[in-house]
Amino acid sequence: MHRIGLLGCGNIGEIIAHKREGFIITALYDAVYARAVAMQDVCGAPAYESFDEFLAQDMDIVVEAASVAAVEAHAEAILLAGKDLVTLSVGALTDDQFRNRLKACATQTGKKIYIPSGAIAGLDNLKVCQIAEVSKILLRTTKNPHSLGIETDSPTLLFQGTARDCIRRYPKNINVAVAIELASGHETEVELWADPNTDRNTHELFIEGEFGDITIKVSNRPSPENPATSYLAALSVLSLLRNLDNPIQIGT
Repeated sequence: MHRIGLLGCGNIGEIIAHKREGFIITALYDAVYARAVAMQDVCGAPAYESFDEFLAQDMDIVVEAASVAAVEAHAEAILLAGKDLVTLSVGALTDDQFRNRLKACATQTGKKIYIPSGAIAGLDNLKVCQIAEVSKILLRTTKNPHSLGIETDSPTLLFQGTARDCIRRYPKNINVAVAIELASGHETEVELWADPNTDRNTHELFIEGEFGDITIKVSNRPSPENPATSYLAALSVLSLLRNLDNPIQIGT
């Protein structure tokens, strides 16, 4: 049974702790120590105020459910400590130099960096875009304005451009676009909409290539405690952890 260190004890971390199956959580860390302490009763793991002390505990994998800043601050140390890393804040990997450093570090230590599907579907088959001609990759994301921290009375286009530019402006809301870029190996165009008439986080993906056309639409229920986060994102982490040792791997 895998031993997990949970980096980030917010909404997604709480879902992971409550619904854990097939793994045990052995250590908790959050930049806000009180959040980690509050999680102790949920999973029975101790909270640590020091990240170094957290990382020194008995764990195989660190699951990051915190922020882009947390990945930037701690990912290298996690790999160098001989732990695998599961990261939800994939926006950190838009920095080519940082991503290459992590890749080299993982190769050096024999560890892996896992990126869950998050709030989208079909990342597995997007990898064919790495070997096929592609003419279009467009992600259209629509969320309620409150989850984006704005007010608007009608559907409003907030951003149109590349995933890399979008993640800089909306680092907590568009990790999906970066995951698509990494899976496909191609720059992704993004439209980010705020719509007061929706209570879902919707991602529509349009791809055109020599293999044909792909259209994916995922309408996510937001997490009750954090409307900016899709419940599916937390479930995708649980699914990844549950299937790590499955001898039959689907869509890899």
